[in-house]
Amino acid sequence: MKAHPAKFEHGTGLRIGVSARFFHSAPAESGLGNKTLLYLEQSMAHWLMAHGALPLLVPSLNVATRLRADDYARALDGLVLQGGGDISPLTYGEIVDWSSDALRDAYELELLRAFIACGKPVLGVCRGAQLINVAFGGTLYQDIPTQLPTALHHLDLKEFDRLRHDVLIEPESHLAGFYSGITQKRVNSLHHQAVKRLGTGLAVEARAADGVIEAIRWTGPGYLFGVQWHPEFDSPDEPGLLSARPILEEFLAAARTTGERPA
Repeated sequence: MKAHPAKFEHGTGLRIGVSARFFHSAPAESGLGNKTLLYLEQSMAHWLMAHGALPLLVPSLNVATRLRADDYARALDGLVLQGGGDISPLTYGEIVDWSSDALRDAYELELLRAFIACGKPVLGVCRGAQLINVAFGGTLYQDIPTQLPTALHHLDLKEFDRLRHDVLIEPESHLAGFYSGITQKRVNSLHHQAVKRLGTGLAVEARAADGVIEAIRWTGPGYLFGVQWHPEFDSPDEPGLLSARPILEEFLAAARTTGERPA
């Protein structure tokens, strides 16, 4: 008997698309010259796999391909928007002051809109949370240190994912319901951009002590959530950190509900 296509041994059966990070000019050691690389960061893949999901990298699309973003949205159960380089200020109507990636912006916005249209859940991490905000008409601080000089340190390239600061979970928020009795906890921080003007239909679910927005959620139907920190980088054994488990479990539960396929 042919196995059900949505099932795989020891897994949840969930097929989770992950947006690609872009290397527009491959490193010399890759042997690929100036070719573009699309890649999935290992920690993200392992985070999803540890919960039984099957992560699948969604490649960029172009006019030469017959597949479109909605083909992937129909075939997959959910989407994770990975972290990475800066969103281009042109994408939200401002002047470019920093190195950015408008090509990746357009690709991920197309994916995001396709998954929303199909009623499939989307989880945005760091850059992904910022992209969700931009998709709903919001804007970003292009550089926290220069535009918010009194803010906490949100990026230290030497510390990288070991940099920590507290987040304050908004009372009565959806996120607060998953952390009963916890209103403040530490998270990692490795970003120099952040939500400025909140997008239409989005609600703030967590902030840093300096007021910088750290988590947002769409108030419309379905599941659309973004976190500014990287839950996939954290060790579950480190004391004092906000557990990443409820965030992923909620996302996968939403994917399980909306991603059921007929036999």
